[in-house]
Amino acid sequence: MSSQPSKALETFDNPTPGRDFHIHMEIPEFTCLCPKTGQPDFAVLYLDYIPDQKCVELKSLKLYIWSFRDEGCFHEAVTNQILDDLVVATDPKFMRLTAKFYVRGGIFTNVVAEHRKPGWQPQPRVELAEFESQSNIRG
Repeated sequence: MSSQPSKALETFDNPTPGRDFHIHMEIPEFTCLCPKTGQPDFAVLYLDYIPDQKCVELKSLKLYIWSFRDEGCFHEAVTNQILDDLVVATDPKFMRLTAKFYVRGGIFTNVVAEHRKPGWQPQPRVELAEFESQSNIRG
């Protein structure tokens, strides 16, 4: 696998496709460029999903996220593009991408985009776990 930015998302087979389970990822180093000014934008991405048959492979996700660093993107557009690409790659039962952009012009922007597979219903009383934000060091 390459160590260069790439739009290719790789997957692997869900090890337990008969069970709904929640995958939570925090991606603290997302960058892209403001399409108006060319200035860098920074965000923390939170990816939550319930896989069906496929899970996203982490290194390919890292390289995919890295591929946006030199692209001009509006916050709303890039959040939805990333979600759409992940949905195409993994076809999850449920996926939510939350993008928390750092302040620009005195305004913090948060964008939340969701996908539900047609016909999928969560089990009764299932709530996705809340995770505290993690630093790069786990204790």
